[in-house]
Amino acid sequence: MRIVIAEDQGMLRGAVSQLLALEEDIEMVGEAENGKQALRLIREKNADIAVLDIEMPLLSGLEVAEKLRDEGSKCRVAIVTTFARSGYLQRAVKADVMGYLLKDTPVSELAEALRKINAGQRVFSPHLTFSMMEEINPLTKRESEILLHLRKGDSVKEISKALFISPATIRNYISEIIQKLEARNRMDAVAIAENKGWLPE
Repeated sequence: MRIVIAEDQGMLRGAVSQLLALEEDIEMVGEAENGKQALRLIREKNADIAVLDIEMPLLSGLEVAEKLRDEGSKCRVAIVTTFARSGYLQRAVKADVMGYLLKDTPVSELAEALRKINAGQRVFSPHLTFSMMEEINPLTKRESEILLHLRKGDSVKEISKALFISPATIRNYISEIIQKLEARNRMDAVAIAENKGWLPE
């Protein structure tokens, strides 16, 4: 397996890279400190798997995964993160990420996870899938539709026309959405739903 690792904390990146390199079936072909560098190394080195941190400068791990998906790359992506957020996990699933693991995973377990990913299996930390189930999208299909219109900047009148619902009903929906998401206002509701991955692209 040809592996590229991307992590902005140099000491952690170096330690994980050295430990993975001790595995007989793993060849470390590149280390990156930001998302752009990771993308370049993945393409140049023809990596089989990219081990990416989520929070990185220039491009996040998820943005790198999305770019690889869009260009039809054969490189499989494993996200390693401290963030057990359901929005991130849902976005990772959409980006065809094959692994999503927490940073406190022992390197021996990480190596085992990479073998499974290389064989075409998905590997997700049980802690993450549990946290995702805890935070299930509370929005109905109709409420999501209305939020998409609000994201575009449509007025109540415009939404009413597009969805064939009276303006008064649209206002009721909006106040229900704001309440559900504990948002301050409409645009805050849009931001919250986006951040949690509850709005379709």
